[in-house]
Amino acid sequence: MSLARTVGWSQLALMALGILTSVLVARGIDINLSADVESTARNMLDAELRLRAKAYLACLGFALTTVVNIGLFMLLRRHGQLLAAACLTLSLTGAMLSLLGAVFAMNVAEITSAPAYQAITDSAQRLMLAGMQATSDYTSFHLSLVISCVAQGGFFFLFYRSDLIPRIISAWGVFASLLVSTIIVARDFIPALGHSSVTISFMLGNLIALLSLSLYLGIKGVRGDPAPL
Repeated sequence: MSLARTVGWSQLALMALGILTSVLVARGIDINLSADVESTARNMLDAELRLRAKAYLACLGFALTTVVNIGLFMLLRRHGQLLAAACLTLSLTGAMLSLLGAVFAMNVAEITSAPAYQAITDSAQRLMLAGMQATSDYTSFHLSLVISCVAQGGFFFLFYRSDLIPRIISAWGVFASLLVSTIIVARDFIPALGHSSVTISFMLGNLIALLSLSLYLGIKGVRGDPAPL
């Protein structure tokens, strides 16, 4: 199997893992799906097993992300070694920030189950601790999304310059990636950009870019790619 196809199918697996985790495990306990701190914190205190499952699935997602980004670097480094290395560094930094969500989930699982926390805190204090973990998950995820989308835009730019995939895919990928990172930063200063319809539209555009790239790489590989895995 070629390197490009491995990257494509790994990215598809990563996307499927994220969707399944959101639907089957993280509903109600992932602040990034609702942005409601109080409700999420209350739900987390009653979901020890789901929190642990969410954390371990996040570790699996981190492993897939690492495979994808190292693979992209290997595919694209001959078309721009400095930019490819910068994108790899940024993408892995973003992945590590996102992985902090697993730590925060495990923290709340411990707060919920460990007898020591039952002895030294009351219910209001445990709710506050869970809320702090949820807020930390929210901020680390959004910082990771900004950094990862910048890196993703750089990889798409290298695809565009190298013509290894159809330029309509790579051009859309550059646009969608940079749009996501720009709007996420901008909405901290322009609250109107945080409206759910705006969020859905730019995230959908980014999803289309990633899905198109993944399917193309997984099915066809890249143009003139001789490199085996």
